[in-house]
Amino acid sequence: MKRQDFYFELPPELIAQDPLEDRASSRLLVLDKETGAVAHKTFRDIKQYLRAGDCLVINDTKVIPARLIGTKLSEKKNTLDTLSSNEQTAVDADKKEEVISGAKIELLLLKRRAGDVWETLVKPGKKARPGTKIEFGGGLLFAEVLDIVEEGNRLVKFSYHGIFEEILDQLGMMPLPPYITHTLQDKKRYQTVYAKYEGSAAAPTAGLHFTQELLQEIEKMGVIVAHVTLHVGLGTFRPVKEDNILDHHMHSEFYRIQEEEAEKINSAKRAGGRIICVGTTSCRTVESAADKDGFVQAGEKDTEIFIYPGYQFKVLDCLITNFHLPESTLLMLVSALAGREHVLEAYQQAVEEQYRFFSFGDAMFIV
Repeated sequence: MKRQDFYFELPPELIAQDPLEDRASSRLLVLDKETGAVAHKTFRDIKQYLRAGDCLVINDTKVIPARLIGTKLSEKKNTLDTLSSNEQTAVDADKKEEVISGAKIELLLLKRRAGDVWETLVKPGKKARPGTKIEFGGGLLFAEVLDIVEEGNRLVKFSYHGIFEEILDQLGMMPLPPYITHTLQDKKRYQTVYAKYEGSAAAPTAGLHFTQELLQEIEKMGVIVAHVTLHVGLGTFRPVKEDNILDHHMHSEFYRIQEEEAEKINSAKRAGGRIICVGTTSCRTVESAADKDGFVQAGEKDTEIFIYPGYQFKVLDCLITNFHLPESTLLMLVSALAGREHVLEAYQQAVEEQYRFFSFGDAMFIV
């Protein structure tokens, strides 16, 4: 199966740069996975397609302000750190200015390994060899590069005084995808209204369309809402480069499913309800946790599951998702559910109807 099989033309002006003021007012393209039939709605209309006994699976991960801009410290600065306070005082002002000046380095936090050690994506990587030290916020936070890990990522150790999460909230920025060039005015708009557990480098964007009021209305209909957690990592940013998609390697991501949430999903399935995942991350979570009979097992693990056409879904019946990048693993996943031809035809209609694409864009419901 070729990467080029999942290509489509997308006018750049259809890439949504800003979130809508009203989350649930985005457009909704409803795709029948069996027939390919399409309907055009607004997101609030999704209630028309839900029924009592269905189980809506949402990913309650929370995006951390994982993008940090720092300054590389020169060797002289590193040496300065080892001097006594009296010796540092003796260094003249001109020399201090010289040793703290350095190249700008950007860190994107991907995954906490242990304690204050994180796997990160560093730009520019050539300036971040092991031993490199980086200063953030005028000395509120320091990082030292420990090692180069797979595919050029860096393992770094942070040092600071105080609480790391509070410092990160003060200095960090939301790690918006590279196709979004506008500045996000409100950090909360890159979080779902049900975000709870910190750890993601990107938002599970299908969930951005829900408001608390809409979720409450859905629950009042008798729809069960189950929570899972998958911390979105590097795989969200990595394009498929291999011509044969089977040669693509998915980066691992951590997921957790509590016992009571697994039981909600399994009870709905046993009773004949549909399992409707909100977003590809929820989909990948339940499919990773499924046993051979299609029931979800509680627990926490890392997953590298790659879903593409030919995959047999064990748990999921329907999917709420956004419109994805050409040739991406996410487009391959939705094609596995609804068929590549149906999906690409629906995407062509979305382009013709001027739908908004990608993270802050409109939604699709595959039923």
